[in-house]
This record gives sequence, structure tokens and C-alpha cells, in this order.
Amino acid sequence: MELGASLHHLHLTSPDPRRLADFYARTHGLAASAQAGRWVCAAPGRTLVLSEGLANRLEHALFGFADAGRWQAFKERVGARATAEVPPLPVACDDALAVRDPDGNLIVFALRPGTPAGVPGRDALPEAHLQHFALRTLDPVPMLAFYEGVLGFTLSDRVQDDEGVLRACFLRTESLHHALALFRAPVRCFDHQSFETTSWDDMKAWGDRMASIRETIVWGIGRHGPGNDVFFMVRDPDGNLAEISAEIEICPPDRPAGVWVHEERTLNLWGKAIMRD
Repeated sequence: MELGASLHHLHLTSPDPRRLADFYARTHGLAASAQAGRWVCAAPGRTLVLSEGLANRLEHALFGFADAGRWQAFKERVGARATAEVPPLPVACDDALAVRDPDGNLIVFALRPGTPAGVPGRDALPEAHLQHFALRTLDPVPMLAFYEGVLGFTLSDRVQDDEGVLRACFLRTESLHHALALFRAPVRCFDHQSFETTSWDDMKAWGDRMASIRETIVWGIGRHGPGNDVFFMVRDPDGNLAEISAEIEICPPDRPAGVWVHEERTLNLWGKAIMRD
């Protein structure tokens, strides 16, 4: 059974968080406000927190539980591993704990996290909720072991080369194909965040949005192999990728993990891909 949590928000650092906040306001319709030394950028279903620091770094990711029973089972599972301090959060919640993965990324879990103050009730843009994010790592094997074996994420697909070396993996926390992707790369850093919309028509509207503000699409439109979602990506001023996607695979609980060949076509069935290593 999947964990039963969903991605609620990300907190990234940047040498110029105000510039990043302006970018996401312009491209993704996030209303930005300065709060306690950080920028909270939010719209219905999508929240991004920004503070000063190095580029391409995840300060924390928060996964939220809606069900108290699932939350209690998770707390019992993680137990003594949740030794990290819960950071100041931009929303209220009923309970929270935090862990650090083998690369040092802070992952927070909370029961019933709320909505940032000031988020409008309606969205002027097509629906798009924060659905997954990706990290680059020197070695995805210990990362996979931690997220799957310790935290209880479910492996949906793995990508490996001809020698059987793990090059990427995709893990889910609910029925959608992945809430987290891990890519083998020469550096440890944040890779991308993805906002899931509802249909091809919405994908077109989001593409027209980028065209109207003259924001270049750097990858796509394409279709991923793992997840089978259609997508395009833009790049923010720090070099992070920001994805709009649709039609991501809905996985039954008993779906066996798939194995994909390490090649461009795996990451984009329709053409060129960004190869992290």
C-alpha cells in the first residue's frame, strides 16, 4: 500500500530569491509575499517558498497527510529516524516530523498542512497542482534504499544501463506515478518541480501562457517513458527546471516496478531529452 501522502510545497534557496519569486509570479501565476525573511509564492494547489542561499538547493520538501490513521502508521514506521528539527513552515499543521536523506536533503511530513495566508480562492490560470520534484545525486542506490526502505515510498520504475547500474528511479507516495524522481549525476542538487494540469487543452493554455510572456520552453513538448505524462519545461533564473505536465500514470497498488533502458527515448518517447549524467 502506498504511503498516502502528497507533495504540499517546496522550499528552495537562491542567491536572489526576489528575482526567483518574480519569475514564478510571471510564469506560473504564484502570488509572492515577503514573510519573515523568505518569499512565500502560492496559488491554488501550488506553493513555493524561497530564501537566500546557494542556487539549486532544496531547503526542504513537505509531504502532507490528510488521514490521521495513515499519519500515525507513518510515525510508527519512521520512529527514531525522525531526528531532524522541523523548520519554520509557511502553513499551520496538526503535527509534523522531519528526516534527512543520505544526501542531506530535509524532508518534512505533516498532518493536514494548511494553505498559505493570502492565497486567492480562484486561479486565473488553468489548474496546476504541485505534484512531484526531482533531485540529482551522485548515487541513487542509497537514496532509493532510504526513500523506499525507511520512509515507505513505492518504487514505480527504475532506469538502468547495460551493466545494471541504476541511473534513475521514480517513487510514488499515492496512486500518481511519482512524487519524487532521483537522477544519477555528477553533482548533488535540485533538478525540477512539476505542476500537474488536467488535460491537453490545459497544456496548450499553459504553453500559450509562456508564449505570451516570451518565456522559452527549453524541453518539450514531449512524453516521458516512466509516468507516460506529456510535458514541457522552462528554466528559472537559477537554472532549475519547472515542468507543466498532464496525463501522468495512475498506478494500482499492486503494480510491479518497471525497468527502463538508460537512453534518451526513456526520458522522452517523442524526441530529445535532458540527460543528467
